Amino acid sequence: MNPVTIQRGSSPIVLAQPHSGTWLPEDVREALVPEALVLADTDWRIPELYDGLLPDATIVRAEFNRYVIDANRPPDDVSLYPGQNTTSLVPNTGFDAAPLWRQEPDEAAIAKRKELYHAPYHAALEGELTRVKALHGFAVLYDCHSIRSEVPYLFEGTLPDLNIGTNSGNSCAPHIESAVVAACAASPFSHVLNGRFKGGWTTRHYGRPAQNIHAVQMEIAQSTYLADEEPPFAYSPDKAANLRDTLAAVFAGIESTFGDLA
Repeated sequence: MNPVTIQRGSSPIVLAQPHSGTWLPEDVREALVPEALVLADTDWRIPELYDGLLPDATIVRAEFNRYVIDANRPPDDVSLYPGQNTTSLVPNTGFDAAPLWRQEPDEAAIAKRKELYHAPYHAALEGELTRVKALHGFAVLYDCHSIRSEVPYLFEGTLPDLNIGTNSGNSCAPHIESAVVAACAASPFSHVLNGRFKGGWTTRHYGRPAQNIHAVQMEIAQSTYLADEEPPFAYSPDKAANLRDTLAAVFAGIESTFGDLA
């Protein structure tokens, strides 16, 4: 199994998909508790949701599951949300706070997973951002995420449908942030800017507006496009139709800023 899939395009936009993978190496599968094999915390059906919305975009997708190692966490595992419940580089618990492992991975196992999975994913992502920036003079990283709409361990109540993260405005030019917010505000979906999810390590690490690399994270409540937020986490084309229209408007808004970025 190749840990990373790259679909190379000519657009300035690069879509990162770090949490949609479901592949587990056999040693990881055997170490997980049976309940964890449902992979409930996966960003389910993200490839289907975004399929065809931006045909010229580059897509960098992690094929390994986030239980193997979380490609959206820093390699030194420093918390991105100090004081709040979160999960780590190699999570010990799921989003329900239940243990994931028969025996937790040790430091050697974590180091191996960094080498085999985390590092190749980010090498691919950085390589594509560099390529795209060389073509256009700038690059826009759009980090694709989704999560169950209710996760008491991580947040109270029901999550807004669309959660835009720009690291409190630091990861992209203001007019990109404004364009994304405007598209969401014009949609039938609830939205928030830099709420519970301000952007993970991908957004914070690569978003360097002064160096002409801009990054936005979009965390979507899975209730907006899944038939059910329980196994088998089936994709609902009917539910997803309006959401796909909104995401297409988000991309159109980002593209409208290109003249100011070049």
